[in-house]
Amino acid sequence: MEQRTLGGQGLRVSALGLGCMGMTFAYGGQDDTESRATIERAIELGVTFLDTADMYGPHTNEELLGSVLAGRRDEVVLATKFGNEIGPDGQGTGRVNGRPDYLRGQIDGSLARLGTDHVDLYYQHRVDPDVPIEETWGALGELVEAGKVRYLGISEAAPDTIRRAHATAPMSAVQTEYSLFTRDVEDNGVLATCRELGIGFVPYSPIGRGFLSGTIRRTEDLPEGDWRRNSPRFQGEALQANLRVLDEVNALAERKGVTPTQLALAWVLAQGSDVAPIPGTKRRRYLEENAGAADVTLTAEELEAIEKVAPVGVASGERYPAAAMRMLHQ
Repeated sequence: MEQRTLGGQGLRVSALGLGCMGMTFAYGGQDDTESRATIERAIELGVTFLDTADMYGPHTNEELLGSVLAGRRDEVVLATKFGNEIGPDGQGTGRVNGRPDYLRGQIDGSLARLGTDHVDLYYQHRVDPDVPIEETWGALGELVEAGKVRYLGISEAAPDTIRRAHATAPMSAVQTEYSLFTRDVEDNGVLATCRELGIGFVPYSPIGRGFLSGTIRRTEDLPEGDWRRNSPRFQGEALQANLRVLDEVNALAERKGVTPTQLALAWVLAQGSDVAPIPGTKRRRYLEENAGAADVTLTAEELEAIEKVAPVGVASGERYPAAAMRMLHQ
C-alpha cells in the first residue's frame, strides 16, 4: 500500500485508512468477531492507518482496537479523538468540551483502553465554541511534549479555527467529511487552508456513508438502529434526487470495470498526495473491495466525466440532522 505524508511534522500513513466507528457505534449490527478479523485483515493488506474515537461506544471502539492490537501496536498508525463530551456515567452528554482539564483526562482514558503509551494522531473531534481554540491547543501541545501524543489534528473546523490552532501547536491533519457527494471543503476554504498551511487532509465517509456503494436504494435498506435512517440525505425527495445522480456514477464505474465504491475512493485518492481517506467498514469483504481502489488510476478524461456527473453541491439534503449540523465548522 502506498504511503502518504500528512502535514509538515513527518506523519506517514497508508494512503487508504480504516474508519472503525461502525464496528461498535451508529450503524447497528455489532459483530466483534468479524470486526476483529477485519482489523487484522486490514493490517495484512497494508491498510494500517486506523481511526477511532473515545465517543464511539462510548469507549467500546477503543477497547476493541486495543484488544486486537495487543502485541502489534507498532504495525499501525493509531488515531483517536476527544471533544464530544462523555459524562461521569460513561455516556455522551450531547455537548462539546474543549477545556484543557477535560482533554488531559480523556487522553489518559484513551491510552488505557487502547493499551498503549502514545497515540500517533490525536484529533479534537469537534470545536468547543465556549473555549478559545488557543487554550485547547496549548494543552494539546503539552501532550506532544509529554510523549502521550505524536501528532495533532482537528475535525470539522472552520478555516480561521484551523489557522489559529496551527499557530498554537503544529497541526498535521484536518479530518472532515469528503466524497463525491460531499465536496463542501472545496467551496468553504477548508481544503485551501490546509494546503496553504501544509496540513494533511483526512476525508471520512469517502463513500458517502455507504450511499456511493450503490447498495442503498430505500431508507428501509438500512439496518434497524442505523443513524442514517434519520439523515436528510437518505429520506424522501432528497433520496430520490440522490439516487438519480448515483445511477450516473454507477454507469461510469461499470464503464471503468470497477465497483461504484472503488470509483468513489479512487476519485478521493486522486485529489492529491496530501489526502488519505478512511472509509469505514466492519466486514472483510468490503475492506478488500475498498483496498482495491488503491490500484485504480483515473485518467483526466474519466475525472472530467465524474466532475460533470457529481460537481460541488450535487447532493440533496443536509449531511446531518439539524442539531449535529450546528456543531460543524466552528
